[in-house]
Amino acid sequence: MTVPSQIGLGLIGAGRHGIRYARHVIQDIPDARLRAVCRQHPEQGLDVPGGEAVRIYGRPEELIADPLVDAIVLVVPPVLHKDLCLAAVSARKPVLIEKPLATTYRDACVMVEAAARAGVPLMTAHTLRFDETIQSLLASRSRVGRPQQLVMTSHIETKGRSLDHADGYGRRGALLEFGVHLLDLVRVLTGEEIETVQCVLNQMPPAHPETVAKVHLRTMSEMPCSIEVARVAAGRVGRAEWIGSEGRFLADWTNRHIRYTDSASRSEEWSTALSPTVLTTLQEFLRALQQHTSMPITGEDGCCAVEIAEACYRSAEADGVTITLPLRS
Repeated sequence: MTVPSQIGLGLIGAGRHGIRYARHVIQDIPDARLRAVCRQHPEQGLDVPGGEAVRIYGRPEELIADPLVDAIVLVVPPVLHKDLCLAAVSARKPVLIEKPLATTYRDACVMVEAAARAGVPLMTAHTLRFDETIQSLLASRSRVGRPQQLVMTSHIETKGRSLDHADGYGRRGALLEFGVHLLDLVRVLTGEEIETVQCVLNQMPPAHPETVAKVHLRTMSEMPCSIEVARVAAGRVGRAEWIGSEGRFLADWTNRHIRYTDSASRSEEWSTALSPTVLTTLQEFLRALQQHTSMPITGEDGCCAVEIAEACYRSAEADGVTITLPLRS
């Protein structure tokens, strides 16, 4: 697949998060050009400085067919991911897809298999991987020694969501919306695959999308991992406690702070920089295309996170029974 020196990007989805992508492409990435945007109301145009020359479409298939568009970025409700991904793959255009990769494990498998058959690069935008606190934790992980336990928490405010927000996630809630970041991070931090899953939800989708999920995982080495995600009225939380034979990390990516305590109870702490994670995600996607290397977060990575989420829902539906991976799609 030939990649031009300045990659033409097509953005499908120009909501609040999609506009972040548009701004970064236009203002911060000289080796890419935003050629086209598709949005539900094309008459609204693109109110971004420097976006005057960007072509606006009302139908995704028109953007995908645009010869000036070399690669596609999807920032739309996840229920739309599969069809749009397959259309991009059919047009042989690389695609970057906001997390979660899909709303169901079956759809995620279809997308990954189609991209692999066509030889089309597919990247999942698990942007939290590029957070500076997470990156610092990864760089220091040898100091934990033999990992023994991982506990992660994510609470996100309810405000700002539309009444039909859950419809875009297939009537699934907090676990799939943002908890999927933590399901992905378990694999990244431990370097292991997940063997078993247990989950309890406060409500059962699709009738009532969950606002609280409590998940217990075990890796292939039988290390326990606990995750709690919740929609809250106020007070965002994003933190991890990682315990090992040589020490313990307390990492807070909301407040950009890490504390490490070694086995002799000596402590040190440091702050981390504010992270433009969407920008880094775009840069890494483009770098992989230009250098013809594997995507830093593959479609398979995104599929694994959705598989763990699917196992969580199956566990919750069966009153918290243990589910063993891999699943049958």
